[in-house]
Amino acid sequence: MLARIAAVRDQIRPSERKLADYAIAHPGDVINLSMAELADRVGVSEPTVARFCAALGCRGFREFKIKLAQDIAGGMPFLHQDLSVGGDLDADGGVPGAVLAGKLFDRTIATLMQVRNNLPADAVDRAADVLASARRIEFYGSGNSGTVAEDIQRKFFRLGMPTVAYSDSHVYFASALTLAKGDAVVAVSSTGRTRDILDAVQNARKAGADVVALTRSGSPLADMATVSLVADVADDFDIHSPMTVRIAHLVLGDILSIAVALRMGDTLQERLKRHDRAVDAHVSER
Repeated sequence: MLARIAAVRDQIRPSERKLADYAIAHPGDVINLSMAELADRVGVSEPTVARFCAALGCRGFREFKIKLAQDIAGGMPFLHQDLSVGGDLDADGGVPGAVLAGKLFDRTIATLMQVRNNLPADAVDRAADVLASARRIEFYGSGNSGTVAEDIQRKFFRLGMPTVAYSDSHVYFASALTLAKGDAVVAVSSTGRTRDILDAVQNARKAGADVVALTRSGSPLADMATVSLVADVADDFDIHSPMTVRIAHLVLGDILSIAVALRMGDTLQERLKRHDRAVDAHVSER
């Protein structure tokens, strides 16, 4: 929830932004306040508090407090485990390996916990239903998200489904125009605001294809997609490239591929056995 608040902060009204800043700075206080008390303390109206909760995807103030309390209980030990330039150096000017490994593992674990706790089961089911019934699936992503899209496509390719992955914006823009009803796109974008991805997804939707998005909640891509699996991850791009959002998207891709595989049943199991036998024979011959 704290990551989600940070993600939507710049997209909400100034009065709601006051609530975001207060919740990030004082999460422990917020869970012990009533809506009226929080509104009075921040200097906003109660309807503003209600709009703020809705912007975070919560059905009301009570649900917001519950999710925030879960964040404090489960995620707070990891929130301040990032590396800080100058703050983690040893006497030789380097970062001790144990410190580096521990903090990056902690950050990644915290990210996966946050994504897991905020992942609606119905979104997984709806996305899996779309992909399992698709005649053809295309995977789009740019930069690091393009690498993720290619990794997920390889998992679906092994299921025997007609798939292709594109990371070139000109190619996926044009390819989306060739889709039709019954086809599907998996669009990967950490921000959900990449113009090239949005243009391609718009082409796909106009052509009648469904779109499954792995992206940030409240983003234009999430709004355009048929169904979205969101990962509201606050990546710090100033500290080299932690890219925990990439790990989260890879796990979401695993979830989708396994969910689709389970829907395919015994037919897939026989195909996978034949595949493994052929690969083993090919390796043995070499």
